[in-house]
Amino acid sequence: MKGLLTRAAVSGEELEMIYLDNKGNISQRRIKVLSVYDESFRTYCYVRRQQRTFKTCNILSIGPLRSIRRGA
Repeated sequence: MKGLLTRAAVSGEELEMIYLDNKGNISQRRIKVLSVYDESFRTYCYVRRQQRTFKTCNILSIGPLRSIRRGA
């Protein structure tokens, strides 16, 4: 997972993440990774429209942003 975060920070790729906060709330977020630390990482969160810091141990799922295809 740390490799994915580091690659996204270098490339500027947006990721989609499902995250469990300290209060037990689950959220789905679209993020751009700014920097990666030992146990956390700094992002720009498009949901909150601000920079946020997340703990890597609280990630439930993370991966490349899925594109939605519409039409026949």
